[in-house]
Amino acid sequence: MKKSVLFICLGNICRSPIAEAVFLHAVTERGARDQWRVDSAALGDWHTGRAPDHRAQATMKRHGVPMDCRARLVKRSDFKEFDYIFGMDEDNISELKDQAPSGSKAQVALLGMHDPEGELIIRDPYYDDGDEGFEKCYQQCLRCCNAFLDSL
Repeated sequence: MKKSVLFICLGNICRSPIAEAVFLHAVTERGARDQWRVDSAALGDWHTGRAPDHRAQATMKRHGVPMDCRARLVKRSDFKEFDYIFGMDEDNISELKDQAPSGSKAQVALLGMHDPEGELIIRDPYYDDGDEGFEKCYQQCLRCCNAFLDSL
């Protein structure tokens, strides 16, 4: 039976698609791609249907990590269909807990809880001028996703 993980951020064009791509790359490298359902989604609908931010795509390309997703909104059914739902910051978690229907199976938590360096919050780089925030987001997601997989 497949395990499932959903990554959430505000608009689903920066942090959560980076986390999705990093996680998919990690499970593929571990030979476990067919054991996982992986997706990402937004809390707001501003970017629905759009590809990730060009800086996110450039960061993934620099690291050789494929990225192929379109922004979508989190749905009520996600809470029953996914085992894990990871938000990037406390506002994400608060909103997710407000939206979670009773009887949901998903464990909702900060992705940063798995960071071996202890950086709990994955800051939104959307309003940054350059790529540095996207690189930091990538590095955090890489650490967190690998530590999460190691913990299973």
